Order: sequence, then C-alpha cells, then structure tokens
Amino acid sequence: MSLQVEKLENNMAKLTIEVSAEELEKAIQKVYQKTKNKISVPGFRKGKVPRQVVEKMYGREVFYEDAANELIPDAYEKALEECDENIVSSPKIGVTQLESGKPFIFTAEVALKPEVRLGKYKGVKVDKQDTAVTEEEIGKELDKERESNARTIEVEGRAIEKGDIATIDFEGFVDGEAFEGGKGENYPLTIGSGAFIPGFEEQLIGKNKDEEVEVNVTFPEDYHAEELKGKAALFKVVIREVKTKELPALDDEFASEVSEFDTLAEYKEEIKRKLTEKKEKEAKSAKEEAVIDAIIADADMEIPQAMLETQQRQIVDEFSQRLRMQGLSLEQYFQFTGLDAQKMLEQVKPQADRRIRSRLVLEAIVAAENITVTDEDYEKEIARMAEVYNMETDKVKETLGDNETAKKQLMDDLAVTKAAEFVVSKAKEA
Repeated sequence: MSLQVEKLENNMAKLTIEVSAEELEKAIQKVYQKTKNKISVPGFRKGKVPRQVVEKMYGREVFYEDAANELIPDAYEKALEECDENIVSSPKIGVTQLESGKPFIFTAEVALKPEVRLGKYKGVKVDKQDTAVTEEEIGKELDKERESNARTIEVEGRAIEKGDIATIDFEGFVDGEAFEGGKGENYPLTIGSGAFIPGFEEQLIGKNKDEEVEVNVTFPEDYHAEELKGKAALFKVVIREVKTKELPALDDEFASEVSEFDTLAEYKEEIKRKLTEKKEKEAKSAKEEAVIDAIIADADMEIPQAMLETQQRQIVDEFSQRLRMQGLSLEQYFQFTGLDAQKMLEQVKPQADRRIRSRLVLEAIVAAENITVTDEDYEKEIARMAEVYNMETDKVKETLGDNETAKKQLMDDLAVTKAAEFVVSKAKEA
C-alpha cells in the first residue's frame, strides 16, 4: 500500500491510497468465494460456477464493488497509521482506479485539525454565580415532598376547581362527525395540567360530578394529526368522579415520616444543605462554561465543514445510544417528535460547533502551558471510574480498551480537564 497526501483549502486534505493489484485480486477471489453459492447458471450446479464463467456472463466488473468494500476499511486504517496529519473527520471516499490486473486506487477526503490562535485565556472576567439558598426555594422543596406524600380524596359538596382530578368519559366531533382517537372512558384528567387541547380543561372548572358538559375547542395549527390541525371540535363529556389531593400538615410529624430527622427545623436545614451543594456544583459548571465561551470568543480558528458534520453525527449517535438504554429506537423518537435525521443533525449543529471549539482551545492551552498528565494521574482516574461504576480497575481498563491508544486518549482527556481547571482558577469574578 502507498499513500500520497494533498493539502486542500479550508483545513481539508485528500489522501490518495494505492493497493497492489495482487491485493485486489485476492479481494475479488474472496468476494467470489462468498457469493458463488448464490449464483445460478444453466449447466452448472449451484455453487460450482467457475469465476471466469460468471465474469463472462455478467462482466468482469461484477465483483469490483464488493472487492473495493473489502479493501477500503483496512487500507484506510493503514493509511491513517502512516499519515503524519491530524485527521478529525470521517473520510469521503472516491474510487479512482478499479480494474483487475491493476492497482486499486481510491481517495479519502478528510478534515485536518485546525490551527488555533489563542487570545486572552488568563484572567478572563465572568459574572459571579449566586449560590445563596432562599426560604422560598426551601419552601418549594417542602411543597414537592408534600405533593408526593399527599393522599387523594373524593370531592364532596363543591364543583371542580383547578388542581382537581376529574375522571371523565368523552367523545370528540368535528363537523358533526366523530373522529378517530377522540373517544375515551374513565380518563383521569388533572385540571390545569395542560394534558388536553388548550381550553378543554378550563371549561370543566365549576362543573360537578355526574354532569354532562359540552366542551368547544379548536385544535392547534401544529397539532400532530394533519386532518385535525386548526379544526373546531365539540367534545361531549360526562364527569364520572372528582377527586383532590389532601396535603399533609407541615410539622414535626411530617418531617419524621419523610426524613431521618425528628423536627421540621432539622429537616429544613438538611434541605438547605442539599440545595446549597447543588447550587455550588451548578455554579462551578456555569463558571467553567462562561470562561471557556469567553476564551473561544477571543480565539481564532477555522472549523472544516467535514469536522463539524462528523461531530454532529457523533452527538446523534450518543443520543441514540441513550435512547436504546431506555428501550427506545431513534426511529421511534422521530415518530413521537416529528423530527427526522436531517432535522436532528441541524438541531445539534450549535452544540457540535461549541464542543469542537471548546476542545480545540483547551488543547491549545495544554500546549501553551505545557500541561502534562502522569501515569499516576491516569491510575487515579481509572480508580475513580472503577468506584463510580462499581467495577474492578482491570475491568475498567478492559472496557476502555487496555492498549496504548486507549490510554493516550484518556490521558489527552485528563490534560484537557486540567486545562479547564487552570483557566477557571485564573478567571476573575465580577
């Protein structure tokens, strides 16, 4: 295999990769062996058709495409090992020469890591984050806990109010005709939740159990069912049951039931401590983000489009993996949201751009400040990960890929983390 590198504009490069005629012949023969059992030719038993006969019938090119697909991944990987350039995108492959008896030549157009010209990165000024916890915030946390410990009781002697849970039967009509999906029985609807079409829930306020109500609404213009967008609808509703939540009293007894503390005062102190801890963590993250954003704004770099597109696809792939862990596919998510692959790629474009610029400026700071990561740092990080994931350290290394490439990647990540800590420590809060 031989490699030629041609620098292009906008931090792009074209790799021309040549594979010997002998390797191409081996790949063609391999493809023939894989596919011969599927080939039927009169006069020959299935799987016994000679390659020459197949090529005579279908043309010498019949195995070329599959042979190229056999060769390209391995040849490209070898080219990357040989190439001195820092490639930061997936390749755009083009075939230059593909003919039996001649070398196989293909090109890979790739993005190269752009040069970063740093501006100011020490002493960056950012707004000070407020981490004080107010009584109102503590009260909201107490209200959440009361809500989760509330009991549901049947409403007697009054009409429906906001916050009540009305169990209803309903059927919807458009232009006097019932429509698909517009009927339900014994449906528990929390009034004011916004679960139904705008205006629906409000028209049940003031009504009573066993009452029959006609509700008039208009479907939103962006409603998911095309045939109902913007249409006026009449719902015939029967109120079967009305319940409300009864919140527990806010006292020492409540505190002792929902926490390890005997008094409400102690419980409130614990809530304050946790809220403070959360706010401080969020403030640290926000400060780091603000510092890096300021450094990015003062730096100069040209991001190749191919690099950006590769990062966009990576973010979508990461999201897809998280969905699979929840038992959903990306296709199902698209059905629920009305998005498609192209729209989602466009949606994550700002995130991809920021992620690239953040990494590039921090890597430039690693170089500028000569930030190093030791083997001890590496082992400490492995130990930390093992504790987080409740795994043995050897298992963590095995999962990451216990080789020099995997180790280098993790050490590069640690160096970037150190660079972020460095610029945050040098920042000034206004």
